[in-house]
Amino acid sequence: MIARVRAIVLDFYCTLTDPAAEGGRRAAFAATAAALGVPADDFWAAMSGTFRDRIVGRYGGTRDTLRAMAARCGATVGDDTLDAALTVHRARAADLRPPRPEALAVLDELRGRGWRTALISDCASELVESWAGTPYAARIDVPVFSWRSGCRKPDPRLYAAAAAGLGVPAEACWYVGDGGGGELAGARAAGMRPVLVTNAAYPGAGAYRVDADPYRPADAVDDLTGLLNLCGHPIGVGRSRRPVRPDRSDLSSE
Repeated sequence: MIARVRAIVLDFYCTLTDPAAEGGRRAAFAATAAALGVPADDFWAAMSGTFRDRIVGRYGGTRDTLRAMAARCGATVGDDTLDAALTVHRARAADLRPPRPEALAVLDELRGRGWRTALISDCASELVESWAGTPYAARIDVPVFSWRSGCRKPDPRLYAAAAAGLGVPAEACWYVGDGGGGELAGARAAGMRPVLVTNAAYPGAGAYRVDADPYRPADAVDDLTGLLNLCGHPIGVGRSRRPVRPDRSDLSSE
């Protein structure tokens, strides 16, 4: 029996956030490097090289992370310098996560239709520490962060945590993402119904994916407005939504 679809689980970066903002990441890191007094290229290399460890919490919170990254650049920084760098880094991190133009309105509409919402994000400490103050927090019922969970996509524990928090089986969830981190294949393996956000209006967005997912699901939308037609209303709430098409593995790319 097909589970009633009642919830939507979303990726964060380049799905809810504006993909164009990712182009500013190197400049944001350069600002932090300047505040720490280390070379920008060295800091970029340190942050990029530790991404997979940072997003599962192996460097601790943001302050401890910056101290560790400075050390990787050959610098020992005092508390005052670290505090100043932390302020800069948090501000610039916020610049990298503005909502894509349609995101907040789409989330409001989906929730108004009765959908429950969750988030699964491969993210470092910056987002977790600032989450409550973001415009996304009030619109996401269940946020699941890799940094807090100690694992990253496509680890099945992340999908299980989202479904459990929503109080529904995984089979009752759409999973919506741009395809980084093997997330779409992971969602399918977990029992969720994956939807690719192609970001067609952002032709360079694919370059920002880490561990890009080669699997292409049957359902795809160019941006989040496409979810309003694709998902309709939750089954049993309001109008009946169109039947879910079966997953078509023949559409997976090589």
